Amino acid sequence: MAIHVINEARRCLQCKKPLCRLKGCPAQTNIPEMIRLFLNGNINEAGEMLFANNPMSVVCSLVCDHEKQCEGNCIQGHKGAPVQISSIEHYISDIYLDKVIMEHEPPKGQNIAVIGSGPAGITVSVKLAQRGYDVTIFERKSKLGGMMRYGIPSFRLPLSILDRYQKKLLELGIHIRPNTTIGGVLTLDTLFRDGYDAVFIGSGVWRARGLGVKGESLGCCHYAVDYLQNPDVYNLGDRVAIIGSGNSAMDAARTAVRKGSRYVTVYARRNEVRASIREYEYAQADGVEFEFNKGVDSITREGPMLKERHFDEEGKLIGEDEAQLYPADSTIIAVSQGPKDKIVRSTTGLEVNERGLVEVDENGATTRDGVFSAGDVVLGPCNVVQVVKDAKHVANSIDEYLTKKREAAK
Repeated sequence: MAIHVINEARRCLQCKKPLCRLKGCPAQTNIPEMIRLFLNGNINEAGEMLFANNPMSVVCSLVCDHEKQCEGNCIQGHKGAPVQISSIEHYISDIYLDKVIMEHEPPKGQNIAVIGSGPAGITVSVKLAQRGYDVTIFERKSKLGGMMRYGIPSFRLPLSILDRYQKKLLELGIHIRPNTTIGGVLTLDTLFRDGYDAVFIGSGVWRARGLGVKGESLGCCHYAVDYLQNPDVYNLGDRVAIIGSGNSAMDAARTAVRKGSRYVTVYARRNEVRASIREYEYAQADGVEFEFNKGVDSITREGPMLKERHFDEEGKLIGEDEAQLYPADSTIIAVSQGPKDKIVRSTTGLEVNERGLVEVDENGATTRDGVFSAGDVVLGPCNVVQVVKDAKHVANSIDEYLTKKREAAK
């Protein structure tokens, strides 16, 4: 592994205008500098730079869509294979995660409640705790990680990485309350009553979006967001149909194969998949089959009823054939997710849009004073690095808000 990483690092051209960073990385990771430090034997300095810029660096190195981002913009890829930036970043950040010393500024005497421990919640918690704020994370499940733990299979993101993150958060003085839902016994009003000066909502998108077709309530039909949280409790049978073609569909399909289903087929609405190229190829390598241009008419106990879809040269739908049965023991629907509404229903002054996503201004401030939000619950389902970029910006906004609050109290 080390030899491979070193050889890849040596292929970096150290471009004066590094498109891998400027065009490819939402978090603006200084990739050439990371590689330069690494090749000069300064792996700890490289790791420190990565963590300071992106606390979720080790996660992003595994789950980002590198083909469209950093590696997809590497100059080496124009004539051959791009530098495997993801492998280099993972090698450095994985080693550094256990070495990083979680230091913070002197206490500022202000408390922040962070709802949700996904990438947005962790990023905001780290950034603000480092600046001297007292941070408490409220996580509705038993373990930290949010959708990273309960929505990404362990063969893509080992759970041990998230356990190591939890150790680092505790070292930084962050309090973690597991199995605690905000919107039940505790509400936003409760948090402000108990002395929190600001609240960050990073609760993610956990509610499955349905197809709106007959048969979705049948016992053989499941949603990917539910299945991936605990696949061991499902008995899918030998033949599984996956409706949808994004990364969650690939995750569900590859998980079903690993749990013993012999024939797993992904049915896509168009003549392409929405998932990243790498995840599509991994699914193919795992034996997942694909059928394209299939529209869903209904779900039956024998499998989905699908219609062949026809498009013109411009990609416009021009017709569909009569629905036919595609036999399956189980059908998994993987067509996106939306947010749950417990927090919104249990508080006043917090507005959402027509999709149920939290409304924020350019600084991540919601329509209720002192409440901020970022990540999937604002943007809709998106990748970890985009969430990190959003959360870093909002962490700065919260710091500015609380600084003004302190100055006004003098």
